[in-house]
Amino acid sequence: MSKKVAISAKPAPAAREPSAEAWVRHRQGAADEPMKRFTIDVPARLHRRIKAQCALQGVKMADEIRRLLEERFPE
Repeated sequence: MSKKVAISAKPAPAAREPSAEAWVRHRQGAADEPMKRFTIDVPARLHRRIKAQCALQGVKMADEIRRLLEERFPE
């Protein structure tokens, strides 16, 4: 018995997806201010603690870190 498998044509690419930078540039913050992205390296243990606490509190890590930065660097 021979099994036949139909292979369809490769799907056409979807509309050009915006880059991560474009997504960040157009994302709106709480004050309708454009957002900027930056990356920091933290020890794995610290990352796990932050992630666990945020999960327990039901908040996003990014939102909590933004809140902490706002407290530390007020206008």
